[in-house]
Amino acid sequence: MDILRLVLLFVHLLGFAALLGGLLIQAREPEKKVTWLMRDGSGLALVAGLALVGVLEAGDADVNHMKIGIKLLLALVATALVMANLRKPKISNGLYGVILLATVAAMGVAVFMSSPHTF
Repeated sequence: MDILRLVLLFVHLLGFAALLGGLLIQAREPEKKVTWLMRDGSGLALVAGLALVGVLEAGDADVNHMKIGIKLLLALVATALVMANLRKPKISNGLYGVILLATVAAMGVAVFMSSPHTF
């Protein structure tokens, strides 16, 4: 079970890295758009995160439900905004900022709400 948890955590982190990378690649561009990297990254992070919580709940780990709820909300916001604007030729700088903020906030919650007994 521990290997599955570690693999899911790795995939979850890869998803966030892809989403953040897709956002940061366009940081200096005057016109921003939702890319395949953002789409795949947000979906991967969300699905792997949900699977990771399932594995943790099935095991003996003490799960921080507040942390999971906040991260789920932020991941759903980022993923919904990415998917809703996938086919648009460009997105506003404000929308870009909201997606970036939700992504970085989810990463911050993961780091700063950690305890030795949670992932």
